[in-house]
Amino acid sequence: MALVHSVIVGVSRANPWKGTGTTGIDKRPVSGPVAVRAPGPKGTGAVGLQGDRAHDVEHHGGDYQAVYAYPRESLDAWAERLGRPLTDGVFGENLTTSSLDVHGALIGEQWRIGPDVLLEVSCPRIPCGTFQGWMSEQGWIRTFTQAAEPGAYLRVIEPGAITAGDEITVTHHPEHDVSVATCFRALTTHSELLPHLLHPGVAEAMPPADLAQIRRRLAR
Repeated sequence: MALVHSVIVGVSRANPWKGTGTTGIDKRPVSGPVAVRAPGPKGTGAVGLQGDRAHDVEHHGGDYQAVYAYPRESLDAWAERLGRPLTDGVFGENLTTSSLDVHGALIGEQWRIGPDVLLEVSCPRIPCGTFQGWMSEQGWIRTFTQAAEPGAYLRVIEPGAITAGDEITVTHHPEHDVSVATCFRALTTHSELLPHLLHPGVAEAMPPADLAQIRRRLAR
């Protein structure tokens, strides 16, 4: 059974790794239900979970990056590889999941979480300088990119509340084979995969800004 292992909200802190001044990458699990809603267009810093926010408003937040999910199983594998414990939320995720193939989730796939919330997979997480600085691992962006286990951003289709322990049910499987990991590879290391991101069922679920960038790259 797929479950929400932790629900996680960011704590504002100084960001010495990027010129945004502050960052919300310091995420910490919370107890009790957390309200989830569509935050609106990118640019305001609003995200899906109540009490959380994005600080680099150009690259984070908004409807298509409302919620970030990462699997506990992958954190455990990274902990073994890095030789240090990794707590829920250390990758900046809002939901640490259990027994759910997050990286293999299809773009446009929908998850019912608890009785109310419905989320839709929109795109992978792309690592940035803040993430590398936060992890304090030399070459972290390259290491994370080569692993192609990026976790998934989701948009909110139906709002409600999420609590640690809630069951996650995949309620919609799109009729294509473009996973979060495939999308990540296309956007980073395997540009020959980019045309797949324009297929029906994929393009409709992805952020419009990403699609515009993909079309520009393919037109070169």
